Amino acid sequence: MDVFKNILKECWGYVDFRPGQEEIIRAAYAGDDLLALMPTGGGKSLCFQVPALLKEGTCLVITPLIALMKDQVENLKAKNIRAIAIHSGMTAKEIDIAFDNVIYGSYKFLYLSPERIHTDLFRTRIAKMEVNLVVVDEAHCISQWGYDFRPAYLNISRLRELLPGVSFMALTATATPKVAHDIMEKLDFKQPKLFVNSFERKNIAYVVRQVEDKLGQMVRIAQGIQGTGIVYVRERKKAEEICKFLVDHGIEAESYHAGMSTELRSHKQQAWKRGNKRVIVSTNAFGMGIDKPDVRFVCHFDLPESVEAYFQEAGRAGRDGQKSFAVLLYNHSDVKRLKQIFNLSFPDIPYIKQIYQNLYIYLNIAYGCGKDQTYDFNLQEFSQRFKLQVSAAWHALQCLAQIGYFSLSEEADHPSRIFFSISRDELYRIQLDAPEMDRFIKLLLRLYPGLFSGFVPIDEEYLAQQNRSSSVLIKEYLMQLSRRHLLHYIPHKRTPQIYFHEERLEPANLHLSAQNYLWKKERYKERMDSILTYAQTHSVCRSQQLLAYFGEKQKCRCGQCDVCLQKEARNTPQILDALRIEILEKLKTGPLEVQALIPLFDRDPEQIKELLRWMVEQGELEYTIDGMLRAHLE
Repeated sequence: MDVFKNILKECWGYVDFRPGQEEIIRAAYAGDDLLALMPTGGGKSLCFQVPALLKEGTCLVITPLIALMKDQVENLKAKNIRAIAIHSGMTAKEIDIAFDNVIYGSYKFLYLSPERIHTDLFRTRIAKMEVNLVVVDEAHCISQWGYDFRPAYLNISRLRELLPGVSFMALTATATPKVAHDIMEKLDFKQPKLFVNSFERKNIAYVVRQVEDKLGQMVRIAQGIQGTGIVYVRERKKAEEICKFLVDHGIEAESYHAGMSTELRSHKQQAWKRGNKRVIVSTNAFGMGIDKPDVRFVCHFDLPESVEAYFQEAGRAGRDGQKSFAVLLYNHSDVKRLKQIFNLSFPDIPYIKQIYQNLYIYLNIAYGCGKDQTYDFNLQEFSQRFKLQVSAAWHALQCLAQIGYFSLSEEADHPSRIFFSISRDELYRIQLDAPEMDRFIKLLLRLYPGLFSGFVPIDEEYLAQQNRSSSVLIKEYLMQLSRRHLLHYIPHKRTPQIYFHEERLEPANLHLSAQNYLWKKERYKERMDSILTYAQTHSVCRSQQLLAYFGEKQKCRCGQCDVCLQKEARNTPQILDALRIEILEKLKTGPLEVQALIPLFDRDPEQIKELLRWMVEQGELEYTIDGMLRAHLE
């Protein structure tokens, strides 16, 4: 067994890699720049974690999602692999300590957002790190051709100056050929190396249903398919309403969205993963980092905004390789709604400029200030203050974020954290006034290791149970210790945040390119039209449609999607026999060209061509010298 499989067995308990993984791992270990396109559930994380563990130094992982960072860090810690994340929900003190821990503490993985890499603090600290690999996760975010462009990704290539000789690995589950080329170009790959695992999921049957009664159809899906499932919706309120509808029809279901607390979401997620609840009804907040292998169906109750988003979410079904279903429901109202969302997503440029200034006024940021600062942000309060329509204001803010002035995080739940600001020896020498405070500190040290090396998440309710007191008293103890400068205490916070990349500009200096804005609008419409085309095309195999979108050709139809099954229903022996007799009757009067023969039947042209080929092979038909088709005469 070689070193790669040794690590795989030791840390993950697997004997063999999945198809394509080992080739990528060996290339990364050899120091090649590479881009790996792997479908959702294809095991992307292992492709960089294995070679990074075998190299001296720290692997730098750039990813845009805080939830995904936290999930991967916790998974690595559970395997006794030292990993740490730096994100917008942390204080300056926490970030400073985290960087110190990476530099002096032999951490193998540092996860951080792309916005962090152009800060002065990062550039200063990275010079002291031994980086063995730079990983760019969700790499499609670097391309303006992609469906989730983030301007901060364009700064990643500047790491080449700070880390000469360090190789780059880019990973994504959704990239068209144009986006893949753009990724490698934007990351300055000197010798582009592209690994493409097939996007084909042979065990997933893709189904589209055009129905008015979507609720009834969804219940029939949940009742007809055994096992767990995910239902994706657009709105938080709808997630709760549909969940109630399923429960009322005897289906064990949970709702899930970003408006819920971390504890509640974790509880619901665990209940679903354990199988205590069959179906989870969620916005797109659910799914990242979820590795439940036996999801038997994923149902999209609402039309997604792009093929990329649909394919990624649908791909959470059937990761164990067993037969599963990806069902998309839509009707005329959904098509109309999607077009309304498109119009809302691109407000007028003067309105966007107005929102820009209102934002800085709301946060009390003067001209020339705000760069590299993070602020809590309440969209409802902001909209009420300036008498704005909430969705219009949100889309204007998204447009400004796309340009790169700031980054908006969705509502994130940041737990309470503590860190002892004195050494363990100093703590032991301090005489505390009350014995209950001494007992409390001992309780902290017993329950939470690592309090002297960095901030550690805590749960005041859990501490109250262990201390046989109230959470109010626990918080008071922590505040007292903080006031005495014995520890740093950061109370729980749950709010969206905004991180500014640039200082506030004067109105005359705020330039928004109308040409660039129009280009982005056109690309958005192309992606929206693509998902509509997918939903409304009933003549081409669903799997073939999806693979073609990502530049992959599939020769054979999948044989299990709604299009293929419908074709099979039209091709029963009785129907084909009747059609065969009709063709022979038409040709009794004389030979005909194929193109002249096909319109004589009210059938799918491809089906007619297939039958004609079969009849020629069987000797019932033959071609004349001049290419005409005639009935074979005995």
